[in-house]
Amino acid sequence: MANTIGKSSELGLSRRDLLTVTTSGLGALTITGLMPNLGATNVIAPKTPHFAPKAKRVIFIFLNGGPSQFESFEYKPQLAVRAGKKGQKNGTLLGPLWKFAQYGDSGMWVADTFPHLAQQTNRLCVLNAMQTGTSAHPLAVPMMHTGGFQFVRPSLGSWILYGLGSENEQLPGFFTIKPTRTFGGPANYGSAFLPSTLQATRVGWGGQPLKEASIRNLTPSHGLSSEASRRSLELAQAMSRRLLPQTDDVQGVIGSLELSAQMQQAVPNLLDLGRETKETLDLYGIDNKLTDDFGRQCLLARRMVESGVRFVQINTEGWDHHRGIDNFKKAASKIDQPIAAMLADLGERGLLEETLVVWTGEFGRTPEAQEFGGEPVIGRDHNADGYTAWLAGGGVRGGLTYGKTDELGYKAVEGAVHLHDLHATILHLLGLDHEKLVYRYGGRDFRLTDVHGNVTHDIIA
Repeated sequence: MANTIGKSSELGLSRRDLLTVTTSGLGALTITGLMPNLGATNVIAPKTPHFAPKAKRVIFIFLNGGPSQFESFEYKPQLAVRAGKKGQKNGTLLGPLWKFAQYGDSGMWVADTFPHLAQQTNRLCVLNAMQTGTSAHPLAVPMMHTGGFQFVRPSLGSWILYGLGSENEQLPGFFTIKPTRTFGGPANYGSAFLPSTLQATRVGWGGQPLKEASIRNLTPSHGLSSEASRRSLELAQAMSRRLLPQTDDVQGVIGSLELSAQMQQAVPNLLDLGRETKETLDLYGIDNKLTDDFGRQCLLARRMVESGVRFVQINTEGWDHHRGIDNFKKAASKIDQPIAAMLADLGERGLLEETLVVWTGEFGRTPEAQEFGGEPVIGRDHNADGYTAWLAGGGVRGGLTYGKTDELGYKAVEGAVHLHDLHATILHLLGLDHEKLVYRYGGRDFRLTDVHGNVTHDIIA
């Protein structure tokens, strides 16, 4: 080892620089060595599911704020008839602001806020009786992402990566694109007490144009050339193998460092949308001022699952319409064409059958108008007792509308699906038993669904 250090000039480093580069990594590995044994040499190696899966990967579309079901996928004619009258909670009923029509083989109802998705209804499985259990953003958002809010828990993507591993040795198995900084922040895509290699790799932030986003720390640090960076990593890895106890957790971190080296070449290629044809870019609405940013997210998600990424989350903000719900159509227009294009593109490439697409907010909206100062405005309050989400591909029944709320849309009355049931069903479609996917931490076994959750078999093809 001394001879290697004596040749540090070959790396373009002084002895001090070399120690800076290598000891940083060693410090991290030493700390990691104090963590509980992971029980596996490579925690993201491909794993055999509990049973034959319907899907292999997930694209999770999260609409932060709680999109209104009455302006999207839940048709309530009685709400339109009784608009302006007193509601059950003493507010004024607000009728749907846009017209609905029936589409597809099943005659699925869709508002004219989503004309492109209306053409994909044969692929959609709409859940009109979703429930969350809390109508507060700071609680509901972490619950949708992690199953709980009492303390930081692993995210849905981390649990799936833990259960199935990754399909690509050069890319992370879990990406999140433009996540929100609020209501849970990084914990929404973190691994909590699961191994850190199972957390998401973030691409951009909400509010930042995706065109300007990048992944940090992919380029060599300390002014090193690529070759010098590679050789310094090899040295650090050799020292780690020689000087640290070779427990499974240390081996896992060594493996993650090797993945980071592979990512330096693979990730820039993945993010380069210039490799796509103009026809594809136009399909997703890229270079269109209204749809460009979200179109890039959807196209990038398709490229990721095509490359074997296990879980991709797409995020969109601006759905908390206490006021200005008459702007709902403009918000919908930003995502309508890109999502419809992604579904069609996945289908044409033979990927949709094994890719589960999920579309949801943390809750929905009330049938009554929001009130400020005792006066109703054109907006709706939070509703966690009955709202809409949908799934597509990945083994679900396309063209199905499942569950319903009462005639005005206050709460679920038939086919209720709690978010724990949604999580259990997602895992089931991936071949994972939500009651068996457990991790022991702090003296007890944890799982995504805690002590809750039932698989909604009726929506499975």
